[in-house]
Amino acid sequence: MTTSEIFLIAMLIIFTLPYLVWRLGRTEYFAPLVVVQIITGIVLGPGVLGALFPDYYRFVFSPPVIQSLNAIAQWAVMLFVWIAGIELDLRQALVHRRESFVTAGLALGVPLVFGAAAGVGMLAWPGWIGTGAMPWQFVLGIGMSCAVTALPILILFMEKLQILRQPIGQRILRYASLDDIAIWGVLALILMDWERVGKQLAFLVLFAVASVLLRRLMRRIPERDRWYVGLVWLAACGLGADWCGLHYMVGAFIAGAVMDAEWFDQQQMDWLRHNVLLVLMPVFFLSTGLRTNWQVGGAAVFVAGLVLLLASVAGKLIGLQLAGRILRWQPGEASLIGWLLQTKALIMIIFANVLLDKAVITNEAFTALLLMAVASTMLTVPMVAPRLARMRDVVFRAR
Repeated sequence: MTTSEIFLIAMLIIFTLPYLVWRLGRTEYFAPLVVVQIITGIVLGPGVLGALFPDYYRFVFSPPVIQSLNAIAQWAVMLFVWIAGIELDLRQALVHRRESFVTAGLALGVPLVFGAAAGVGMLAWPGWIGTGAMPWQFVLGIGMSCAVTALPILILFMEKLQILRQPIGQRILRYASLDDIAIWGVLALILMDWERVGKQLAFLVLFAVASVLLRRLMRRIPERDRWYVGLVWLAACGLGADWCGLHYMVGAFIAGAVMDAEWFDQQQMDWLRHNVLLVLMPVFFLSTGLRTNWQVGGAAVFVAGLVLLLASVAGKLIGLQLAGRILRWQPGEASLIGWLLQTKALIMIIFANVLLDKAVITNEAFTALLLMAVASTMLTVPMVAPRLARMRDVVFRAR
């Protein structure tokens, strides 16, 4: 068979198998389609399919096919992160500064500390830290992975729970938005290459100047042209960030962060996000699964994933309990928000992919983080729904 035919077989699997599992298995309550796609990617990866049926795995996921899939996945995730950057709105967070910064700081800081402690423990065994990392980069990367909240998936969950437009939903968006900025800032710090610091500083200076010019241009051109200019800007920022060693994903986020959502029609932006998730992101999930590995031992990877899950869940819940006491929330309010902020799939997986690309973590550590992200996300709705039913007054109360 030709490479094109094998590529289409891979695409057929990518779009058929997760959809059938999701639709026929009726997993929406605990695992939306994106989570099923991630799990399917893991199953189709070398750790499961590659181990059980190595010949079939090598036939379908040959190097040329994987190269094609990775190219699609790279552009898909750049678009997704760019949209997330555009939609980042911190104005409400600044209006409610004390509450927003206290909550976001504790929601991020406590699980980061817990995760970093788990990362220190992982350093005691070989096979987890990547060849391109110093210990502090590995520990900080693991810690931040445990602290991440996936804002796009959080929005999907809150829409499902019918609280996105309610006061508590808007509050949670403020907290997650502030943490989103911190996540990418920490990633840039981890990726700082002191041997190429001159290049990185040059890129940041050039980016700052170009951002000012871009904002002036975008205000003057028609909306239909803004989409094309925005995509050119995205590709240029991704190229510049990757050239200087910061990674194209950092470039994609900051490319969107300096743009205003008001420049674009919100319906068209929603349509673009929906179709990126529908048409392109499944390829990213599959390519993510292909990077999983169990060479340090399947049991060790699952144990590491469980430890990271405990660090993530406990850290987030304790952080929100502290915030609730400081801000005098009602009983149960901190727990409700803490479980909603557990959502990690997508952003944490993107974050971990960058760490793997830069050899900060190994495939085994990446697999443990991926398992943690999936489990944490699957816990969200089952833990939140019964709490939400008991606390309807909190949902409709503004703060």
